Amino acid sequence: MYKAFGKRLCDVFLGLFALIILSPVMLACILIIKREDKGPAFFTQKRIGIGKKTFSMFKFRSMKMNTPHDTPTHLLKNPEQYLLRCGKFMRKYSLDELPQIINIIKGDMSIVGPRPALWNQYDLIEERDKYGANDIKPGLTGWAQINGRDELEISQKAKLDGEYVRRESLMFDVMCIWRTAFKAAKHEGVVEGGTGGK
Repeated sequence: MYKAFGKRLCDVFLGLFALIILSPVMLACILIIKREDKGPAFFTQKRIGIGKKTFSMFKFRSMKMNTPHDTPTHLLKNPEQYLLRCGKFMRKYSLDELPQIINIIKGDMSIVGPRPALWNQYDLIEERDKYGANDIKPGLTGWAQINGRDELEISQKAKLDGEYVRRESLMFDVMCIWRTAFKAAKHEGVVEGGTGGK
């Protein structure tokens, strides 16, 4: 029942609530980004959704306009050179991910699920196939993010995503959200150039 109907209702309700509550923070991010670097505050990336269908995922721009667009962070040579001054802070506290609330309300994503892979992260997509992790909606946060985030190797990340598929439930999602908030407050697991990328 939760997987079929309840999760979507929770996503829409909590997504709208978060959009209202966090709108001052999001507005501040927009103003700071535009003041530091010319160009849009938002950017989109083609990501892999449920059933390996692609969708446009929204993020706040934490990197300079000349950054390669569809290259995972771990494949960039010296990724620090591309970061905006405010970008490091936003990534540290996951503020760059806030626009994905829009994706959640639209139905592209859920609050909890495997983090959506870039369209060209073929190794991660293939590895997730082994565990059925491409058959559910990707999430703003997920079991792999709680257990390592950017520090995880592809094989480890896919296994944890598969574990989430097996354990998906209301209580498990609540636990994931709670632990994500705790991790974000401590800014654990963020490694610029880490194997997982963002």
